[in-house]
Amino acid sequence: MSEINIKRSSPEEALAVRTNLIQYNAQHIAEDLQQNYEEINLHIKNENGDIAGGINSVFCWNWIEVDILWVDDRSRGRGYGSRLLQEIEKIAREKKCTFIKLNTFSFQAPLFYQKHGFQEIARIDDAPRGHQHYYLIKHLV
Repeated sequence: MSEINIKRSSPEEALAVRTNLIQYNAQHIAEDLQQNYEEINLHIKNENGDIAGGINSVFCWNWIEVDILWVDDRSRGRGYGSRLLQEIEKIAREKKCTFIKLNTFSFQAPLFYQKHGFQEIARIDDAPRGHQHYYLIKHLV
């Protein structure tokens, strides 16, 4: 058996791995869903033109996955997080998504998401140590 040599990937090599997985996956899903992949990143700027909050997400097949939702400490309490979630839900409905999923930590915002209709589907304790890692879903149909 030959030696296996594992190295860190360049951005191009990482893209090749992603592309090959996407091609493999396409063989196993409905044809009408195969082209459903789009990054959807939104932001809000404050009165000075600085980014005060944003949401980075991916539309994939029949859902949107929120990767990051962030609001600057000085802008919290102004409804920016709620508006960003509402906008991504509006987009999800326009794209006929059946759900939105995301993850958060106990020191971030699990109660905020639950207030917006998300339900806990999994929790990992002590991740990171002393905290919990939550996985949440909001069904749209």
